[in-house]
Amino acid sequence: MSNKPAVVVTRCLPSAVTARLKQDYAPFLNEDDVGLNAEELVRRAAGCRAILCTPTEKMDAATIATLPEEVEILATFSVGFEHIDLEAATKRGLIVTNTPDVLTNATADVALLLILAAARRAYEGERLVRENNWVGWKPEFMLGTEVTGKRLGILGMGRIGEAVAKRARGFDMTIHYNKRQRLPADQEQGAIFHETPEDMLPYCDFLSIHCPATPETHHLINAERLAMMPDGAIVVNTARGTIVDDEALIDSLKSGKIAAAGLDVFEGEPNINPRYRDLPNTFLLPHIGSATIETRNAMGFKCLDNLDAYFKGNEPPDRLA
Repeated sequence: MSNKPAVVVTRCLPSAVTARLKQDYAPFLNEDDVGLNAEELVRRAAGCRAILCTPTEKMDAATIATLPEEVEILATFSVGFEHIDLEAATKRGLIVTNTPDVLTNATADVALLLILAAARRAYEGERLVRENNWVGWKPEFMLGTEVTGKRLGILGMGRIGEAVAKRARGFDMTIHYNKRQRLPADQEQGAIFHETPEDMLPYCDFLSIHCPATPETHHLINAERLAMMPDGAIVVNTARGTIVDDEALIDSLKSGKIAAAGLDVFEGEPNINPRYRDLPNTFLLPHIGSATIETRNAMGFKCLDNLDAYFKGNEPPDRLA
């Protein structure tokens, strides 16, 4: 019998990560890459000391309470951890880790992609070309919104928010931001701090969302706050879908109050609000903010670094609970 710790892995991971798993652990893999319900996850975890999960598995209090006693640590293949009940994990004595730092650049790149694509009507233009409906150049053909020199509001100035600000400065954008605590002056690099979202939103020609999903941020961007933005503003979300009230944003997009939106995340994804699909002024992506080979490998290695530390008797570097 192998002396390697047994680990249940809930989804298919990049090949390099799986190779390291097989080298150092006794993994039980999900070769079909089908999401596991709580009952199946608990069944597969029997005899395992660790679970390597993803955001597609809801580790709520009920699931955590029914995990086999031998499960000691839960490593999530994500930075976000809203799918895990940390209080229940702490109560049970279950170690929980995540994968911070390694998603920053990839997600910031997608935020800039969404800003540019929404502003310059990329979905509409691409569709015209693909469907052979492009009839040629005209002075007022496909007029969009210029990005250079505009005001960008960043909701949640953490690592990703700062990386977006860095990129936006290349477009001579003026940066406004809201965060629970103001950044040190040298870290702001000229960005303008606002104590509340309400204070910041009137200055947002563009709004890029980067705050975590919490009960406090649920539907934070609602009809009332969208109304505070300048007419013709553009909304971008690469954080979590629950931060935006879909019905309010869709109504604002239909009325023209919000000129366009670039969205990589949605409430209830992949079963998104179907009204988005009928809006030509949206640029929609299937939650690919961290979807580069380099980043997904780094996320997997972070998970394994945390497991390695724990099983060697050390504190996991990215411990949440």
